[in-house]
Amino acid sequence: MAKAAPAEQLKLLDLQGLDAKLKSLAGRRKVLETDSRIVDLTDALTVANGELGAAKLAVHDAEAELRRAEADVEQVVSRIDRDEARLNSGTGLSKDLVALQNDIASLNKRRSDLEDIELEILERLDGLRERQAAQQAIVDDIQGSFGAIRAELDEAIAEVAAEEAVVRGQRAAFAETLDPAMLAIYEKTIAKRGVGAARLFHGKSEGSGMTLSPGDLAEVKAAAEDEIVFCPDSGCILVRSAEWN
Repeated sequence: MAKAAPAEQLKLLDLQGLDAKLKSLAGRRKVLETDSRIVDLTDALTVANGELGAAKLAVHDAEAELRRAEADVEQVVSRIDRDEARLNSGTGLSKDLVALQNDIASLNKRRSDLEDIELEILERLDGLRERQAAQQAIVDDIQGSFGAIRAELDEAIAEVAAEEAVVRGQRAAFAETLDPAMLAIYEKTIAKRGVGAARLFHGKSEGSGMTLSPGDLAEVKAAAEDEIVFCPDSGCILVRSAEWN
């Protein structure tokens, strides 16, 4: 049986207090790191960025379509200018001049149709650009909210981390003052059970929150004061004080 002086065993309650504080701080940090607001905003930002990407692509495609339409109009205008120049020169056979007039009329009709298409694209492009701007505003708004909350959480996490560093330092310094063999048992117990030591007070284990059975209490009572005993329910070290039973 492992042994440690009763006064030494009592120190385990202080060590457990520091470990409990570290566990609480770790829990607080986890809550901050998994804040539901960040999760929700991340999801919303993913959707908003997807819609913004689709809006940008639609604008890009419409702009490319507009450039093609403008090129078609320019090509027809260039042909009209050439034909009108030939017609105005008055050179050539009469039938050729008539053919030029017909061609110019046909080209003007084509030009009108193309300009209508160009106008339709321009109107559609204006709507698509407005949609893109509106979607960009949504993304900017979400990113602004995300940044503000992220800054708030990062500050809180930094405060928790600073406190954790202080408590770890206190624990390390305190652990150095304990009986090495007893400390080794405690470390093994807390790693396995989650709780290393707890007080036995008026027959109740504060590790499990349960009152020990008469048989278990009899075994603890029969153990020497310097013998390390364990909670039959939680498995942690039971620290006995003057009023333990």
